Amino acid sequence: MIALLDPQDRNAFPEISHALREPNGLLAVGGDLTPARLQNAYRRGIFPWFNPGDPILWWSPDPRTVLFPRQLRISRSLAKRLRRRPFTVTLDRAFNRVIRGCAAPRDLQGGTWLIPEMIAAYEALHRRGLAHSVEVWQGRDLAGGLYGVAIGRAFFGESMFSRITDASKVALVHLCQQLESWNFGLVDCQMRTDHLIRMGAIEMPRAEFLNLLNRFCPLPGRNFSWDDDRREDGVAPLPDDPSSPSTTQAHSGLP
Repeated sequence: MIALLDPQDRNAFPEISHALREPNGLLAVGGDLTPARLQNAYRRGIFPWFNPGDPILWWSPDPRTVLFPRQLRISRSLAKRLRRRPFTVTLDRAFNRVIRGCAAPRDLQGGTWLIPEMIAAYEALHRRGLAHSVEVWQGRDLAGGLYGVAIGRAFFGESMFSRITDASKVALVHLCQQLESWNFGLVDCQMRTDHLIRMGAIEMPRAEFLNLLNRFCPLPGRNFSWDDDRREDGVAPLPDDPSSPSTTQAHSGLP
């Protein structure tokens, strides 16, 4: 039986053990996407994911795919591209553009799971210093990026996109290097993909994942714009450029 969430009680979620095995991790339906409910959900290892026209669905799959920042693996070809430094990478400079890049249709059918309601919810989290973006620029063009939610010292990856080959991989490398320097414990990738496994992600039982959240989420976080720290490092701001190439690859989770 799937729990129906009370829209008036934003702390109420059923026990994770009640999540379905098929479809894997479906836990509850309904509620809302307010910052309070979203923050509470991520802290418990739960995330929203639903299609246009569907009610809000809440998930906690088992097993869970996790990437430890210091265990990131970089292929030879990606390392070569990074050495050439064809991109500039920034943090929290263009969150709205990144999330819309992730929402762009993935195929000719034009479907997307990042509907306006979801975009507005994560933009509200961003304004509170809880949702963050990594931007990858080629010149003044946004080549790719990713965004997610940070609770304490756990980062919950939500989506990434590329307009130029390897741009999303560059974003993930930069994210992991930055999180490691800040002593973050993990990047939640939600669901397994071969791409993530090749980059060092592992699958673990949901119970083990929740134990890690109980360890890292209560730690002091960085609930402010991460762009401020990048400016301290001497990275100059890049003005927005409305141009966008016609080919976009967007992904759910962090594949």
